[in-house]
This record gives sequence, C-alpha cells and structure tokens, in this order.
Amino acid sequence: MVNSIFENRRAVRKYSNEAISDEKIQEVIAAFQTTPCGMHQANVMNLVVVKDEGLRNKIEEVTNNSCYNAPVLFLINTKKDSEFGERDASVAAENIMLEATDLDLGSVYIMGGAARLNDFNDLQQELGIDPAFQTTVIVAVGKSAVEPEKEDRSKRYQVTIY
Repeated sequence: MVNSIFENRRAVRKYSNEAISDEKIQEVIAAFQTTPCGMHQANVMNLVVVKDEGLRNKIEEVTNNSCYNAPVLFLINTKKDSEFGERDASVAAENIMLEATDLDLGSVYIMGGAARLNDFNDLQQELGIDPAFQTTVIVAVGKSAVEPEKEDRSKRYQVTIY
C-alpha cells in the first residue's frame, strides 16, 4: 500500500488569503534540505523563499500570474552550467510539495513562470539570486481555497516489469 501523502498531493491553483506560519515554512525548508543531488553537488542549487507581498506581486506581474497568488513562493535556483540542475530542482520541488501536503497545505509546480522570471535581471537581483544561477522551478504553497478533486492515479502510467 502506498503512503497516503503521495495519493493526497494535488496541484492547487486557488489559494486562500491565510498566512502560512514561519514554523510551517521552516518545515518545508527542512524537506528541501533533504533533497538528493546529482554527483553530490549541493552547491549547484539554492532556494529563495518569498513571503513578502510586494515581491510576490512583482513575480506575479512578470510571470503573467502563474503563481496563482499563493502566499509563499519557493524559488528553486540552479547554476546555469549545472549538468544536473533541472533534475535536482524537480526532485527538490517534489520534496517541497510532499511536505506541504503533509502540513495540510496545497502546492503547484511552476516551470513556465520560472523561465519567464529569468528574463527580469533586476527582479532576480532584488531577490538575491546570483547571476550564475537561474530560477528553474517555482513551487507555490498555501492553504487551498477549494478541495482538490481526487482521482485514481494507480494506473496513470505504463509500467513494464521484466
């Protein structure tokens, strides 16, 4: 039997205005810190957590509202020349989303908005993102404003066993 955290995680695209406690944010950061990385190269990835409403609004503006007005954004940044950066960022995003689920929070994985954010050097600089890095994934996190639809994912992908 699969752990229910995997079955309960859903993409959330509508968030309540409820603030997320610093304690819960720290728990999500702790989950990020446990992320495995290719070739044990931990220096090719970092995280910027955006709680500030003004900064979140700027990010929403330049990404065409791709973050769904979530109260917290987790920007996973990877070194531009990293062979494993995108894969490491995806694994980190999954850790963040699963921890959010465990904390009764919703989340969504955002790649298009992350790519657009990289076109705004001034905002990247304001966010403290080193020019040698790029935002690879944004994970929006917050209390879901609606109950996400449940679906049976037990046979979602083809599996071959030899």
